[in-house]
Formats: sequence, C-alpha cells, structure tokens
Amino acid sequence: MLEQKLFQLLDAGFEEIVAIRRHLHQYPELSFQEVKTPAYIASFHEKLGHEVKRNVGERGVVAVLKGGKQGPTIALRADFDALPIQEETGLPFASKVDGVMHACGHDGHTATLLGLARALNQLQEEIKGTIVFIHQHAEEYAPGGAIAMIQDGCLDGVDVIFGTHLWATIPYGEVQYRKGPIMSAVDRFEIVIHGQGGHAGTPHLTKDAIVIGANVVTQLQQVVSRRIDPMKPAVVSIGSFEAMNAFNVIADEAKIVGTVRTFHEEVRDEVEKEIKHLVHTICDSAHAKATVTYERGYPAVVNHSAETDFLRTCAQSISEVKRTEEMEPMMGGEDFAYYLQHVKGTFFFTGAKNPAWDVAYPHHHPKFDIDERAMLIAAKVLGKAALHYPNISREQ
Repeated sequence: MLEQKLFQLLDAGFEEIVAIRRHLHQYPELSFQEVKTPAYIASFHEKLGHEVKRNVGERGVVAVLKGGKQGPTIALRADFDALPIQEETGLPFASKVDGVMHACGHDGHTATLLGLARALNQLQEEIKGTIVFIHQHAEEYAPGGAIAMIQDGCLDGVDVIFGTHLWATIPYGEVQYRKGPIMSAVDRFEIVIHGQGGHAGTPHLTKDAIVIGANVVTQLQQVVSRRIDPMKPAVVSIGSFEAMNAFNVIADEAKIVGTVRTFHEEVRDEVEKEIKHLVHTICDSAHAKATVTYERGYPAVVNHSAETDFLRTCAQSISEVKRTEEMEPMMGGEDFAYYLQHVKGTFFFTGAKNPAWDVAYPHHHPKFDIDERAMLIAAKVLGKAALHYPNISREQ
C-alpha cells in the first residue's frame, strides 16, 4: 500500500528531519531578510530533481513534484522566517545569530516539508497528480510573504492546499482542526492625540493629551461590548500608551497603539469605523485633534468544510495520533488565510508539547521549544492528504 510505503520512508528519514530542523534553528533569519534559508531549501529540492523556482514573491521557494499518474495539483505550505528574540533555551543547537530565534516552530515546519518531499520523491511514479511544495518567507511580519508569492504564481493550477502549525501548548499526539474561521484577522491602529501642553500648575490653560487619551482608552472598551453583535467575536486591545514628559509638564501629545482581532469582515469594518468615530468625537469635545491610522493585517483564516473533514479523517487513522479535536477559534493571525481565499484547503494544528515537560513555553517566548516527534506526525498527516486527495477529488 502506497501510504504504508510513505510512512516507512518517513520513519526511516526522521533523523534527517530532526537534523534539518536543528540546522535551521541555529541559523535563523528575520522576515524579509531571508537569504541563506531559501537557498538551502531550493538546493535541497534541486538535488531531488524537482522543478524549482527561486525568489518567488521575492524570497519564497516553490518546488514541484510531478507524479507518474494523472491527478489534481495539491499544494503543501511551510513558512521559514524567525523572530527578533534572544534565545534562552540553552539547547545545544540554539541560535547562533544574536537577537534572532526560531521561536514559533517555522524551522520545524520547513524540516517537516523537506523530509516529506524526499519521501514522496521516492514514490514519484506511484503518485497521482502533482505536488507543489510552497516554502514561504515572512509569515511573522505583515504584509507577509503569502500575498507576494500568490501574485507571483505559486497557486497557478493548484486545486487544493494544506498546511499545519506545530503548536507547543497542544500535547504531542493531538491534531486540532476547525471548519470555517480558525484564526482571526489581525489589524493594528495608532492614535495620536494632539493637545496643547503647558505647566502642570495651570491645567486650565492646556488641553491635556494624557487625560484625553485616557478617556479614549476607556471608551474603546465599549466598541466591542456596546457596538458589536455578541455572537460575532471581536477584541480591541491597547498595547502601548506613551506621553513622555517631566513630572510638572502637561502633555502636548499622546500616542496610543493597539490591535483589533475579528473573524467576520463586516465586524472588521464596523470596529474600524467605530474606533475612528469615537476618537474624533472625544477629541472634538476636548477641543483637541487626533490622527488615527488603521492598518489592516492578515484576514481571518477560514477553512473549507469538505477539505477539513478529509484532513480529520487522514489524521485519525495515523497510529501516532492519539486524539483529534475540533478546536475553538484562535485570536492569533496567519497569512495562510490568503491561500484559502484563492483555493480550497485547510489549516490545522499539530500538538508539539512534550508530555515530560513541566512547562511548555508559548510561541514567541525566548525559551520556546517543540517535541520534535511532532514533525513526524505533521509529515504523515500532510503526506497522507497528498496521496489520498486525488481519490476524493474524483468523487466530488
């Protein structure tokens, strides 16, 4: 059976997958600054004899494996950028780049896809259809690499796409999925209050930007609670409030920076409108001015129903997978969303928390790590999806 052959090849190649992950972990590169990582990926695929396109969307890599039998074109995606974090894991393969770390598992994603690519390559003549390996740069930093890669043709001819995220706080052996919205849209806003500063002893002669800004922060909490349908989730959070002055000086200017998380486009539109209206109304009442900048980041990740059901079925029959679960939507963002706006597919989470760990540090933490065995599960789920999707696509 072809699936059994694939799993045997992946089991035999697991040490290489680990070695690749540890190599990449030592040499991380930030979003939009990736040079050596895409070169490493492209060279790996070229040695396998795959058709390879470098510099897709500027820094991405696309490799193509054409099976020996007719079938659909299936894309598998992995990201490969790192974060501006100083690693504190103490691992023997810790980052050798000061202030840069793979603190989100993208090294594991890339190693998983490369190991899977090698195994599938050995089964090329038995594979139905074409498999496209999308290695994406700059997932961590908006506008992200997905948009540019799509514009550069990475999805041309693709019928379906699958992707996974190794998740350090989900136990090893679990696979979590969800139909419909699974990750939120992520937006950023910046509000600058333009008041009129002055001496702290004569507040009546000023327009205190801090007091105005504090009122803005308080009132922003009502945007969700009093303006948005409670059945449609939304979050408005303030991350920064700056107004630096001496103790006896009333602020002339204050800057407030925050984020908005939503799942529905109409809610996204409404929150943006309400934030702008509220800020300008408060400032007008205080005879001050404001500049509001609202930047839209990644849209919500919305999984397709049939492909999610198919993926769940694939995961359930893999021996290392002890549990599959439909998860609650997550307020984190992912530019995998853009792929799903163009083709059918699904994005899921592969548990990577080692059961022996007392503490599983979250993503973007300087002590973040994964149970490397999770890469084998991810490879088997993605690989099985690639092998079996041609059968269900004929039935649809």
